[in-house]
Amino acid sequence: MSNKRLYVGNLPFDATIEDVRAAFEAHGTVHDVSLVTDRETGRPRGFGFVEMDAQAANAAIEALNNKDFGGRDLTVNEARERNSGGGGGGRNNRNW
Repeated sequence: MSNKRLYVGNLPFDATIEDVRAAFEAHGTVHDVSLVTDRETGRPRGFGFVEMDAQAANAAIEALNNKDFGGRDLTVNEARERNSGGGGGGRNNRNW
């Protein structure tokens, strides 16, 4: 069975990996949870990713998208691949 990676947005800044895992495990097996932090400050950025079996992931999207989690309405959907085409002001990101 294949896995799906879910984007989880609008997380409370005090949410822990354990909190997010518990919410998603109610809908199936969770393989991985990662919460994104600011590189410079180490503070949570309010979003993360959850990897689950495909069927469980679909159930979690249905159950948790736009639902209250710690006082905030979550955004839960299938994660999209990062665009490798660049953008942003990276020092080595020149096309000439």
